[in-house]
Amino acid sequence: MFDLGIENGTIVRGSGQARLNLYVRDGRIAALANERLPARETCDAANLLVMPGMVDTHVHLMDPADTSREDFPSGTRAAAAAGVTTIIEHTHASPVRTVGDLEEKRRYLNGRAYVDYALAAHAWPDRIEAVEPLWQAGVAFFKVFTCTTHGVPGFLPGPLRELFGALAASGATCLVHGEDESITQSLEQSLRSSGREDPGVIAEWRHPDAELVALSVVCRLSQLTGARVVIAHLSSPQAVGVVSTAAAAGASVRGETCPQYLTLEASELLSQGALRKFTPPARASGPQDLDAMWDALNDGSISHISTDHAPSTRQQKAQGSIWDVHFGLPGLDTTMPVLLDAAASGRISHERLVQLYAENPADAYGLSPRKGRLDVGADADLILVDPGMQWTITASELHSKAGWSPFEGRTITGRVQRTFLRGQLIADGGTVADPGTGAFLPGRGAQ
Repeated sequence: MFDLGIENGTIVRGSGQARLNLYVRDGRIAALANERLPARETCDAANLLVMPGMVDTHVHLMDPADTSREDFPSGTRAAAAAGVTTIIEHTHASPVRTVGDLEEKRRYLNGRAYVDYALAAHAWPDRIEAVEPLWQAGVAFFKVFTCTTHGVPGFLPGPLRELFGALAASGATCLVHGEDESITQSLEQSLRSSGREDPGVIAEWRHPDAELVALSVVCRLSQLTGARVVIAHLSSPQAVGVVSTAAAAGASVRGETCPQYLTLEASELLSQGALRKFTPPARASGPQDLDAMWDALNDGSISHISTDHAPSTRQQKAQGSIWDVHFGLPGLDTTMPVLLDAAASGRISHERLVQLYAENPADAYGLSPRKGRLDVGADADLILVDPGMQWTITASELHSKAGWSPFEGRTITGRVQRTFLRGQLIADGGTVADPGTGAFLPGRGAQ
């Protein structure tokens, strides 16, 4: 007797689709079968796609810092409603830099999450010795900046080489925000001295050259040291090319991108101002650039997708000059809808969606085979999707504290109907069940 049966649905994995019944016992997938098997509870998934719960590996929920922007309950509620059952979180406002920081954050978050979560640490140039104990204590990765951003110091090439050596020695993974500090500093000084306060300063300050130069250095150092590196939020086909070339040459690097680089154009910054302030900024000058990014998703040049969810409210985005307001966009509510709509329009297949937002990110950070897959033995994290349902993204349906989205008003085809976490229904029709039952997931070094 199984605890739960998901019957009559179409199972979607990266390797293909199949009409199978899925059965759960003790929170794990226990059987996939053509025939119906006995279960205490059943759910009819006729005409629905059954996908693994998505795995979002680049999320900022601010807890326990400035929770007016976001906290774990609101952010993970947004994740659950959108079909994301696992996140990896780190906040720049309250960075994890020591084992004590990690333990304190774990205690604080107990009972505050609606989905399962891992936690990342921040690498600090004068604390490289902290890598090994933090990795063994269970962080999922180390966040690395090559330019000082959000108050986090950037790594110059010398200290970065030393850090990568320590990461390689411990087997740890890092996620790198790549923008060259000398370029961004020089441009910022020039723009500020000229008195510029218009939104266009963001694209000029965070120039494409800063990203390309930083990624070239990062990829080369990865190859020299053997460090396992994920490049965050690739913003352009040129940036993708730097990473894919390095990977082909033997560097242990893979690239992540986000929906904003697949859907938003650079010109929106001029009309939307701070509501499009994120970095790297949107680069696309037109549909052809967006097409090239979708092509890179399909040909494997980009490993996976994340949100880089870093929300602020509309009011917060309006406080201060364009230089001073927070970077970042909300994304947990809307990334899965954007991807489902892309699948409906033929941009990607549903199988490739599962690879990009579930299987590959779980692989990148050692969460497989427990997370991101519909295989026997995996956690029964799964979602039921109506692939043909049309609906419009509205602010009233968002769970994030941001209360807005760059995708508001878009009509989407495809919607998550139900979300299960370890076999328990946690979201149904956009309503998320209380209380949250999300649990901490130790990283690869502690497994």
